[in-house]
Amino acid sequence: MQIILLERVINLGQLGDVVKVKEGYARNFLIPQGKARRATDAAIKEFEARRADLEKAQADRLAAAQAEGAKLNGNDRQDHRQGRVDGRLFGSVTNYDISEALTKQGFQVNKAQIRMRRPAEGRRRAYDQRRAAHGCRGGSEGNRGGRAGLIHSRD
Repeated sequence: MQIILLERVINLGQLGDVVKVKEGYARNFLIPQGKARRATDAAIKEFEARRADLEKAQADRLAAAQAEGAKLNGNDRQDHRQGRVDGRLFGSVTNYDISEALTKQGFQVNKAQIRMRRPAEGRRRAYDQRRAAHGCRGGSEGNRGGRAGLIHSRD
């Protein structure tokens, strides 16, 4: 199915790109979320008329995400989790845990905006997290994906 993207979609394309995707992906996700429309002649003409407004809205979202990312820059935190005697954790630290902790600190972050390279489970160690807002990645330190916190088991 040919669709026209109304916003940037990761691993698919930019605003205004006409791409071919599977019908289920378009019907069940992209179109209901407002990220795309079917690429008919009428829809393409309507998109071209609205293109400036959509680009401005996308630029505003990007600026807001970058401002929020700048606030998060250098934000180190520690989570203390219950662990076994041998130092292994009970369970793991998930995107939800990180987003809840950041929300308590006053940041507007939902769990879909957190990207972890791998789940933080197992022994005591530092873990990496990235905040992906509007498709851009901003780390918790100045080095794009720095240490977000330490996991310590309680003995």
